[in-house]
Amino acid sequence: MVDWDERFSIEDYLFGAEPAQALVNLEHYLIPQGDTLVIADGEGRNSVYLASKGFKVTATDASTVANIKAKALAASQNVEVNYQVEDFFDIDWSAKQYDNIVGIFFQFIPPDKIKQVLMNLRSATNKGGTLLIHGYTPQQIEWATGGPKDVSLMYTKELFEDVFEPEEIRVNKEYQMQLSEGSGHKGQSALIDFVAKC
Repeated sequence: MVDWDERFSIEDYLFGAEPAQALVNLEHYLIPQGDTLVIADGEGRNSVYLASKGFKVTATDASTVANIKAKALAASQNVEVNYQVEDFFDIDWSAKQYDNIVGIFFQFIPPDKIKQVLMNLRSATNKGGTLLIHGYTPQQIEWATGGPKDVSLMYTKELFEDVFEPEEIRVNKEYQMQLSEGSGHKGQSALIDFVAKC
């Protein structure tokens, strides 16, 4: 089990202070300035970016160290984000619905729970809203340039196709590219982008 407080306890930002390139590329699928939840947000690079673009952002992460760094990043960019420290598996997904839900590299869901998690995320997205997910595919194990060492925690196109209806899916693409997102994601990477309109 990764100790995220320990991993985030470095002077610099582990995954950089700039947003994930995939988020920038896929942003146009989001409901503009919508009520947006960023899950497993870490040190805040993606939530801060979205807040700077006018989205009303709530961000959640289990790490108190990451939370402190995220708040500092938001303050440095003069944006407001509603940061919550909570265990992902304790979130009540029926409590609120969002225009957009964004999940970038949340590669810690056990394989026996991932489909239920995706259904929870879908149900927490407003009708007509957007669910945007970006992560690693199994081939990332070969590259070892970021992400977990457990292939069962990776995503595939088939995983998303098993959960979502074809008419909901806007993007479901596996690809490879060089990442340079802090020391945590650096080098040739095996990636997947997924966008659904729920």
